[in-house]
Amino acid sequence: MPRTIALKRLAGDYGVARLAADAPIPPWADGPGFVAIARTDDELSVTCRAERIPPGVRADRDWICWKFAGPFAFDEAGILLAVVRPLSEAGLGVYVVSSYDTDHLLLKSAAAPEAEALLTAAGHRLD
Repeated sequence: MPRTIALKRLAGDYGVARLAADAPIPPWADGPGFVAIARTDDELSVTCRAERIPPGVRADRDWICWKFAGPFAFDEAGILLAVVRPLSEAGLGVYVVSSYDTDHLLLKSAAAPEAEALLTAAGHRLD
């Protein structure tokens, strides 16, 4: 039986910035809304409200963000799959960031109406 997940759309537009791997975490990264920072050997990625990303910073903008209503235990299976599968099967790209308690799904703004229809048809609750 498929899982029903409640998702809350967060206010604002989001962006994903790419900085050099050795760059310090920029002060503009922190602020209202969802923020995710990931450092790898190759890059520093900052996901935050798009208006905080300065001009000239390499970034992909125009994302919307949905927060899964959690918390979810680490060993709960099928949470992410239940939401991503209908979007993926329709050819929509997604960007997902997990936190300790929950997941955040980012979609390009232009795909929002189609994604919302697909998620509702799959039985998910959208706030």
